[in-house]
Amino acid sequence: MPKVAASTEAIVRFLAQEKGLNAKDVTHVRILKRSIDARQRTIYVNLTVRVFIGEEPQDDAYQHTDYHDVSDRPQVIVVGAGPGGLFAALRLIELGLRPVVIERGKNVHDRKKDLADISRTQRVDGESNYCFGEGGAGAYSDGKLYTRSKKRGSVEKILNVFCQHGASTAILADAHPHIGTDRLPQVIENMRNTILHCGGEVHFQTKMTRFIMESASASMPAEVQRVIGIETVSTAIDNLDGPRERTFFGPVILATGHSARDVYRYLVASGIEVEAKGIAVGVRLEHPAKLIDQIQYHSREGRGAYLPTAEYSFVTQVDGRGVYSFCMCPGGFVIPAATGEEQIVVNGMSPASRGTRWSNSGMVVEVRPEDVEEKGGVLRMLHFQEELERLTWQQGNRKQTAPAQRMADFVNGRLSAELPDSSYSPGLIPSPLHFWLPPMISHRLQEGFKTFGRQAHGFLTNEAVMIAVETRTSSPIRIVRQPETLQHIRLQGLFPCGEGAGYAGGIVSAGIDGERCADAVKEFGVWNVEC
Repeated sequence: MPKVAASTEAIVRFLAQEKGLNAKDVTHVRILKRSIDARQRTIYVNLTVRVFIGEEPQDDAYQHTDYHDVSDRPQVIVVGAGPGGLFAALRLIELGLRPVVIERGKNVHDRKKDLADISRTQRVDGESNYCFGEGGAGAYSDGKLYTRSKKRGSVEKILNVFCQHGASTAILADAHPHIGTDRLPQVIENMRNTILHCGGEVHFQTKMTRFIMESASASMPAEVQRVIGIETVSTAIDNLDGPRERTFFGPVILATGHSARDVYRYLVASGIEVEAKGIAVGVRLEHPAKLIDQIQYHSREGRGAYLPTAEYSFVTQVDGRGVYSFCMCPGGFVIPAATGEEQIVVNGMSPASRGTRWSNSGMVVEVRPEDVEEKGGVLRMLHFQEELERLTWQQGNRKQTAPAQRMADFVNGRLSAELPDSSYSPGLIPSPLHFWLPPMISHRLQEGFKTFGRQAHGFLTNEAVMIAVETRTSSPIRIVRQPETLQHIRLQGLFPCGEGAGYAGGIVSAGIDGERCADAVKEFGVWNVEC
């Protein structure tokens, strides 16, 4: 029962009663696995525990990774300090290689002012926002660690590295682990300090502008080239000497995240092979947290004293395309996630306590390349995102004020004269989303919401508000790489990595892909004398 699972003392009393243990002999209890079964009206918390009797644990609850000095070892350039780049850098140190991390944005703490300014001034810093900066899009957008990507690498390894750098060991036990937006920045800073302590480098406000390439070996086809480094420019606005250009040599792990659109355009303009990839587009749907608790826990009292803020997950098919909830944030906030002017993009986050009055999730519709006009070629999905974000900005009075509509009004094609309270700090403006969203999105959302309302009584309600627009669920392109070596299909020494390259979908899967790319560099990388 939830009350029994709520504290170590209650667990010990339960074990004493059910297993015949003497409670005084139990010196420590370690929770190994924890999940909630809320399928029926009686809620159960499933626990797997390790009980220590007459002794204390001789080890930490997590597995340590050894990081040694690599200051005199060959260097590898890591472009991007999101989860893909950070885990690639840490893995490189494990493998005896020296990471040089290049990040266009600011460090994780200096980003905070720029994020606050979005609500205060209604302006977005194109180099420092919820997507760009140390920690990437995940640093200030929740820190959820649940993933279904279990075949490509070790989820446990990623979670243990987070614990080693300050995350709660609860993430090793919870079925849906979560660090929290308020705690993750310090964990990220600790990861950076490990890189620096071991002799690596981290350069903030430094943007890659181009690859440095040379012809590959004579034994390779003529069209195959090798990336041997990058050129960069400073993005610091207080650089009074003008643009500060630097060159870095070494194999390149490209982990720039799903919103580095200038990188995508550079790749295409340079003839570097990429392909259009499906995405998902929709809105942020925000309910009162208490209402979601009541629905999910089958109780008018909500979650009570011993249960966490409730989560949900919905998925259905409408006209041959998936409609589903994404990145559910119980007890969280809706945030402005644009990366430039004339855009509105929304996302969600939760503090570690998950204690706000609201719960939100992305509600999105699958969009495939064949659903979009081909006039943009391989960048057509990117253009689709941009056009929708610009339209949303126009509907939001050309500010970060987001257009929004009550959920039931949207389903029934009615205007919302007024809106409920919301966590979205730049503000909301009533807008007929059912009228101006692309019909392939709005129709499928309407039908999907009807299905979800039947599955969970009370979910389809005017107490919920839809906030437009959610477009950055994943990368709109895939940078083509070889399955065996993880190098680009025609550029040796370039290792496309993580979510921005189209090979991950979240913090953990990006971290796994970062480690895989580091392993590939160790096996297949080639270093020149300059390195």
